[in-house]
Amino acid sequence: MANPNTNENLTVHFKVKDFNAWRSSYNGHEKDRVSAGITNGKVFRSANDTNDVLILQDVADVAKARTWLSSNEMKTAMEKSGVIGSPSIRFAA
Repeated sequence: MANPNTNENLTVHFKVKDFNAWRSSYNGHEKDRVSAGITNGKVFRSANDTNDVLILQDVADVAKARTWLSSNEMKTAMEKSGVIGSPSIRFAA
């Protein structure tokens, strides 16, 4: 069992149709992320393409986070917010 004081990191990289529309949706799902053990999200955009997004987050429970990220609810939220294609999701300690 992992030490509860050590969070893993999660990066999610994807493109969106419109950053501002996506950001509004992202901000509206904060409670969902927290309940999945995903916190301290930092959003970055590429200098060359402002619709190229990378999120760096802390994860308390990788299994719980994976379940939430692969849920139909999450897929629907990403589609509605304008995410293009499938995001690249990586966990790292």
